[in-house]
Amino acid sequence: MQLLDGKLTSNTLKDEIAVEVSAMLASGGKKPHLAAILVGSDGASETYVNAKVKACEKVGFDSTLVRLEADVSEEILLNEVRKINENPAIDGLIVQLPLPKHISEIKVTETIIPEKDVDGFHPVNLGRMMLNLPSFLPATPAGILELLDRYDIETSGKHCVVIGRSHIVGSPMSILMARNTKVGNCTVTLTHSRTTNLKEISRSADILIVALGKPEFVTEDMVKEGAVVVDVGITRVKSDKTKSGWKLKGDVAFDEVAPKCSFITPVPGGVGPMTIASLLKNTLKSAKQS
Repeated sequence: MQLLDGKLTSNTLKDEIAVEVSAMLASGGKKPHLAAILVGSDGASETYVNAKVKACEKVGFDSTLVRLEADVSEEILLNEVRKINENPAIDGLIVQLPLPKHISEIKVTETIIPEKDVDGFHPVNLGRMMLNLPSFLPATPAGILELLDRYDIETSGKHCVVIGRSHIVGSPMSILMARNTKVGNCTVTLTHSRTTNLKEISRSADILIVALGKPEFVTEDMVKEGAVVVDVGITRVKSDKTKSGWKLKGDVAFDEVAPKCSFITPVPGGVGPMTIASLLKNTLKSAKQS
């Protein structure tokens, strides 16, 4: 069993981005600039946004963080998005999810212009991805592709099972793994809460990608010997074994599943850091295009 080390791989990727930024600045180009909007003070969202701001500093990007109260009106939030859309100094914009229930995530996503949608959620970017045209790929699926690529994992002709059909990870992941590309050419099965024979299907996977948000959902009897397992889930669960009283758990019961795998991502330190590296990569691409 070998770990797919997202922390190590993302640091390598960030170093490469930093070198590119230095070269851009040396030739008279502008600094890439990523803006983030954070609504409310959810602990997990706060952590993610702070990690993104730190990553920007590390690679030589400018960053802007706009904080709004949890009870902010939808219209005020949309106006903030429009302001950033119109600001030529800013190359990429992310609105940290989840949003409060009174705000439509779809409306916010559609208001971000596709050229600054570095999260890759806008219908234009998703449509271009479907047609295999140049676009910003959704950050988490793009990070997973990068991780599989950097570890030289053979995907062509393999059976890839994706558990979870969200538009953020599961659905785009299933499309990307089937594309005719180096990391792709899989036969893909997309499963979800209504799948009746899930255990049987997941046991047939050469590559199993789990994005459900249910801690330790995938157990040893759901994974075949030698499978590659990518765990996208990250949930805070109460623990009396840590100082904080919390522990981060993935969607895969790591201790029992890992011995059966050829490769597996840890949680934390697997997919999470790769998502941030992909955001930076998309922002750099946007800066070059502008």
